[in-house]
Amino acid sequence: MSNDSNNNQNNLNLRKHSSQVVDGVECAPARAMLRAVGFTDEDFKKPQVGIASTWANVTPCNMHIDGLARNAESGVNAAGGKGVIFNTITISDGIANGTEGMKYSMVSREIIADSIEAVAGCEGFDALVAIGGCDKNMPGCIMGLARLNRPSIFVYGGSIQPGKGHTDVISVFEAVGQHAKGELNEIQVKQIEEVAIPGPGSCGGMYTANTMASAIEALGMSLPGSSAQDAVSQEKQDDCTRAGEAVLNLLRLDIKPSDIMTKAAFENSIKVVIALGGSTNAVLHLIAMARTMDVDLSLDDFVRVGKETPMLADVRPSGKYMMSELVAIGGIQPLMKRMLDAGMLDGSCLTVTGKTLAENLADVQDYPSDQQIIMPFDAPIKKDSHLVILKGNLASEGSVAKITGKEGLRFEGPARVFEGEEGAMAGILNGEVQAGEVVVIRGEGPKGGPGMREMLKPTSAIMGKGLGQSVALITDGRFSGGSHGFVVGHVTPEAFEGGLIGLVNTGDRISIDAETREITLHVDEAELATRRANWTRPAPKYTRGVLAKYARLVSSASTGALTDVNLD
Repeated sequence: MSNDSNNNQNNLNLRKHSSQVVDGVECAPARAMLRAVGFTDEDFKKPQVGIASTWANVTPCNMHIDGLARNAESGVNAAGGKGVIFNTITISDGIANGTEGMKYSMVSREIIADSIEAVAGCEGFDALVAIGGCDKNMPGCIMGLARLNRPSIFVYGGSIQPGKGHTDVISVFEAVGQHAKGELNEIQVKQIEEVAIPGPGSCGGMYTANTMASAIEALGMSLPGSSAQDAVSQEKQDDCTRAGEAVLNLLRLDIKPSDIMTKAAFENSIKVVIALGGSTNAVLHLIAMARTMDVDLSLDDFVRVGKETPMLADVRPSGKYMMSELVAIGGIQPLMKRMLDAGMLDGSCLTVTGKTLAENLADVQDYPSDQQIIMPFDAPIKKDSHLVILKGNLASEGSVAKITGKEGLRFEGPARVFEGEEGAMAGILNGEVQAGEVVVIRGEGPKGGPGMREMLKPTSAIMGKGLGQSVALITDGRFSGGSHGFVVGHVTPEAFEGGLIGLVNTGDRISIDAETREITLHVDEAELATRRANWTRPAPKYTRGVLAKYARLVSSASTGALTDVNLD
């Protein structure tokens, strides 16, 4: 075979999908359409790389991503590909929290995955770069890339700068509770509101966005350093350009998400999330991402891995420091190098650089000797995971607690039951909730909500009211990465499915034990049998539209709250 023939064959191997769309006389109509958006004759010979942008002006997390997408496009084009930018959606938890609209938040993760799959599958992209900036963008992007299983890279949009006075969005939520307690007046709340969010980027603590960005980098699906860069920085622009170049390398090497997103890689990711003190949402999203890739990951894996992984980062919400301060000392790469050297991570896992994790980390320098954000292994913040999987009669399929040890390791008290978040919020602010009680918020699960809202407003109100050390909260909903305190979410089975959380009465005693990993309703079986006999499933809250579809399709929170697993 001649060199020209070899080159043509190699080029065709890189264009497995786009060649079906643009090659041959029968594809003239497709080429005519693409000429109108800027394709030339030469472009039709190049592999096409779809660049999934989550740009929108609905949230500061994503308001700058249109520019980052163009950086990625430039990187693709410079490396010999043809970049094609398209958009998917984003929503803002920070804006919608505590409202009916928050029910669309978890739904958006599925819509993002669906839309990336639909656009890339239809248009015949040979490879993909996805850029996300807010909580659901990241797992949604990864799930879309996993479904297609074409050479792909994820890029994080970057973290926001702190507000004046070391404030952030959680400062504003907690100010509302402080106002209810009488510690702040309306003018003081407004002063915090005005300065807490100074510009583009994702929420500034180790909340869900920074947690998932770190998890994805540890998984191997982002370039080294991508998770720990300021949103507005030359480093972030360069990260996007490099991602555009790197995805062409993956295409040439035929490295796909299935080669990277292995069980060992997910375990690396879990360990890094634990070390960083990351969000409970990581449990939900990592299970969903893994199952989308047909990797068997479960709550039991978090228990097993959590027993041997310490929490090391003194970061918000339970700690002192913000993501921008971790960025300034080197991000998560030195932490991963420490963990690799200690035998905690599997260095053989492949990454989007085309190299292994160990190769990527070989020349990483340690943190400055005077830093105080990442604790040493012999003096951890907590010797094992803060993400505690609890089971028991109240959560027979599991629940997820975020317990750093600062809240104590055991709580027992009488239940204060609320049907939904709004009632709980009112009960906390008006003084109905008392010290020593276990607040129960039910009817907020994936099916019953529907949509599994975050309980950020109630947890922030509890902290703001000064009840953080004296009140526990459990829910079949979930929590923001900014939530802290003695909180347990993802209780399954959820109330809508007949779970025991739906049978709790105000005054019933509930115990939560982080050491034995048990959550127990102390009501005798005869009484529970009577309550079960009298229970009826609530009517669906939505019968049309995307929330109704979600409620019909979504799986249990314990299996990732996926919508593409109950279709048979």
